[in-house]
Amino acid sequence: MSDSYAPSRADLAALLASRICHDLISPIGAIGNGLELLMMDAMSQGPEMALIAESVGHANARIRFFRVAFGAATPDQRFGAAEAAGILSDITQGGRLSIAWQTRPDLPRVEVKIAFLLLMCLESALAYGGKIAVQVNGGRWQISAQAAKLRLDAPLWDMLTNPAVAPDVTPATVHFPLAAQEIARHQFRLLAEFGTDQIKLSF
Repeated sequence: MSDSYAPSRADLAALLASRICHDLISPIGAIGNGLELLMMDAMSQGPEMALIAESVGHANARIRFFRVAFGAATPDQRFGAAEAAGILSDITQGGRLSIAWQTRPDLPRVEVKIAFLLLMCLESALAYGGKIAVQVNGGRWQISAQAAKLRLDAPLWDMLTNPAVAPDVTPATVHFPLAAQEIARHQFRLLAEFGTDQIKLSF
């Protein structure tokens, strides 16, 4: 009799996200490569082609980001700092938000997954732009955000530190319960500090 594995709902959701991202990365990459070839022709160069190329590049970066934030991650998997920094640089290029990934070269993927989900939470709060810095000191993650104007939804943020809180969730805010789920699942404790123009998170 062979051993069987029954994944949890959280595992299934993460595996589904990994599958979707995996299947989308290749065709989006192929479109990007095709655009590069077209733009080598002087007659194909112009603002329209540049806009399409920029959009394809942003879509590719977002898919790579989602693959880490929503995809499957096991405790034995590692994730490189250079790859994380590259993804974040690509998704913020040309935008009002900047993210400085200042960590050591190699980190547990499950922790990077949590950090990426928290970055999505901060992105919601920094809707008008701002700066985020990510560091790991002594095994503890420290993520700080600063902006001239913050947009905070208190019940959603309360969910991250208090599992008993259950606010309404929309597709635009699904990263909040997912972050809370991953934090609890891996037995971390999130500390959050809020100021008039800054947010400090650590776990």
